[in-house]
Amino acid sequence: MSQVTLNSLEVDGLNVFYRAAGSIANPVLLLLHGFPSSSFQFRNLIPLLAVKYRVIAPDLPGFGFTLVPTERDYLHTFNNLSYTVEKFLDALNIEKFALYVFDYGAPVGFRLAIRHPTRVTAIITQNGNAYDEGLGQFWEPFRKYWASTTTFTTTSPEALALLPLLTFGPTKQQYTHGVPPALLARIDPAAYTLDTALLARPGQDDVQLSLFYDYGTNLMLYPQFQEYLRTSGVPVLVMWGMNDAIFVKAGAEAYRRDAKDLVMKNVDSGHFALETHVEVLVEYVFEFW
Repeated sequence: MSQVTLNSLEVDGLNVFYRAAGSIANPVLLLLHGFPSSSFQFRNLIPLLAVKYRVIAPDLPGFGFTLVPTERDYLHTFNNLSYTVEKFLDALNIEKFALYVFDYGAPVGFRLAIRHPTRVTAIITQNGNAYDEGLGQFWEPFRKYWASTTTFTTTSPEALALLPLLTFGPTKQQYTHGVPPALLARIDPAAYTLDTALLARPGQDDVQLSLFYDYGTNLMLYPQFQEYLRTSGVPVLVMWGMNDAIFVKAGAEAYRRDAKDLVMKNVDSGHFALETHVEVLVEYVFEFW
């Protein structure tokens, strides 16, 4: 397995932390994590992929160890996250790349793709949604938040109702829900414990509520994401933890409507399927691209 390096890069007024591995001569695979995690969620995946790819996994602004100076006055929206990632890639002189997207990483990656369709060589979506039918009951409190106001607020009852998602219990549940009992021992408590600790930092309530509110803009872009899939011809690998209650399996099946070059793979796991099936998912990636 390739040695994983831990790096940081000054870009877009931020200090972007990222994990990297693999020869610079290999094709680039950009890993984009989701809520409530960071590139740490790819800790077991990166060295396995790096035998074939140059793997780059940044911490998105608001997550992990990427530092956002107060004076930068950074607005945490999905559009801004995507532009920060774009500037990060430019700073590394990466022109062509495949995407491995999960959860929040999906709307960030798809925003990149619709702006620069010729730069993306393939898309691997692991529980990364781009369809209305992929949104489970989990999203009902978010829909109430989006409907309650036309401007971002952190003090409304709908906003405050979402704050428990930043605490230990719900964070752990994202990792354990839908996982067969025999596989629960594969889930490293360091993952959800680290997530919880980082979410508890000062200022994180406002950061995460901003992204919760802005997630509604992703739904408005779903038609554009789907049009991109139809017209670009980009190869797509859909890998899904089929017991995911956040992005339900109907969201995986929906990719069949638009992706022309499609491979569909499912595993018996939940949202964070990498915790339980990393070796299986790596083999799916190797077979695909």
